[in-house]
Amino acid sequence: MALGKIEQFDKTIEDKKNILITFKKHFDGDAIGSALALKLFLEQMEKRVDIVCANFVLPSEYTFLKQSQKIKNSFEGLNNFVINIDIAKTGISELSYDTKDNKLRIFVTPKNGYINRENITTSQSDFKYDLIITIDTPDLNSLGEIYTDHENFFYSKPIINIDHQANNEHYGQINIIDLPASTSAEIIFDLLQKSKEELINRHIAQALLTGIIAGTNSFKKNKVRPQTLQVASKLVDLGADRSFIIKNLYQTKSIATFKIWGAVLSHLKEDKETNFVWSTITRDDFVRSGAKKTDLNNIIDELISTSPSAQFILLLNEDLENNQNISGTLRILPQQHATEMMKKYSAEGDENETKFNITGKSLTEVEEEIVKHIKQEIKK
Repeated sequence: MALGKIEQFDKTIEDKKNILITFKKHFDGDAIGSALALKLFLEQMEKRVDIVCANFVLPSEYTFLKQSQKIKNSFEGLNNFVINIDIAKTGISELSYDTKDNKLRIFVTPKNGYINRENITTSQSDFKYDLIITIDTPDLNSLGEIYTDHENFFYSKPIINIDHQANNEHYGQINIIDLPASTSAEIIFDLLQKSKEELINRHIAQALLTGIIAGTNSFKKNKVRPQTLQVASKLVDLGADRSFIIKNLYQTKSIATFKIWGAVLSHLKEDKETNFVWSTITRDDFVRSGAKKTDLNNIIDELISTSPSAQFILLLNEDLENNQNISGTLRILPQQHATEMMKKYSAEGDENETKFNITGKSLTEVEEEIVKHIKQEIKK
């Protein structure tokens, strides 16, 4: 008889000791909360667990979560390159190294005779992780550089793929995909509850409820189902503090954040015919406000609150280092697919929200082009 998803999960992690958890490069709070909860759970099973996300910078509003600052932005020592030297006849009296012209030079001084090429062989150790768990990631390319620079690793190890989006490509050896779920955090709660419920402590519950609240915009998204509220209630019973989570995610903002939000609102434009609103942020706006790009977190939600009739919300911003490198975020509320709408621009995301970058053009040029494109997509 074929094993169910829970049994497959339990059997797969049973003999694994070093586990990698990762999520898409353009992550959200659902991915952060879900990954941290799973890490805390697996560590109680005496597993060694790392969370790695390409170029990850922890948004300040998530620092309250346990171990959130241990999420890494790149691999450290994924495997070792081994140099084997036969010193049976020569022995060794000294070993040293230096670097020159970006090259490592290793100096081996034998006690007797000399060492030649026939005495040297090389090899590679196995990868440090024996299992990969992806969360909220539709395909491996969405992981960014940690996948594209290490494809051999991802093809050599089993993958457990956990997601709630319809565009997931089922690339794992085990695919735990629950399309009705509002968030990946709900799926992980169900998984952990049926696996070893006694290990779910208040820190795990707090991380999972954070993922649910962030992933549903505090239960305001259309996809929220009754089961989502039931899971949230159970997590509160297990020790999660909903008020504290809300305070950190939505009510604790710096002066710089309010200033950059003010700039976004002052640049706000609207097309009433298509229920489309958009805004732009220049490099000067960042400088004047003292804000960073991470201060734009949740600004899309603010735009939705400011324009309740909006169904399509776009934010474009210049890069702080290069004003011809424009980043964009599109959030849509209707039953259309945000990433499909923007696939022409190699966008990455899901059906609700997608992100893209355009280089070599000014903010004004990008605004004109993207707004025109979105309007055409809406009217199709």
